[in-house]
Amino acid sequence: MKNGPIDILPSRGGLGTNSDVSRPQPSDLSGITVAVPYPQQLRADYLAAMLLAKDEAQGRLGDCMLPSWYDRDRDFEAPQHMSECHQASAVPGYVDCARHRGATLKIDIESGRFVFFYRRVDF
Repeated sequence: MKNGPIDILPSRGGLGTNSDVSRPQPSDLSGITVAVPYPQQLRADYLAAMLLAKDEAQGRLGDCMLPSWYDRDRDFEAPQHMSECHQASAVPGYVDCARHRGATLKIDIESGRFVFFYRRVDF
């Protein structure tokens, strides 16, 4: 019998040590262009930010639609309650919704205060 510390290796499905705990990673936005409108002026509210985002999106995409958005001031998103389904996920619900609905443009206003995802509409 050997004296001293015993190293117990985690099973493949186990959590392992604290260093093995996964940390939230940035959302995968591959295929989505991220636009940060300048100058970064403070917007009074969601409606002012939405107008800026709409103008930016139409200038880049032409005819477009808004599949999802987030307003950090009110902690409100659309579609509503998407993030409730993603509580254990590193990806917010409104981001996952945008990816699955074909968004190709993310408009980020004031470092995430207001976030809008757009996709082109083809007629």
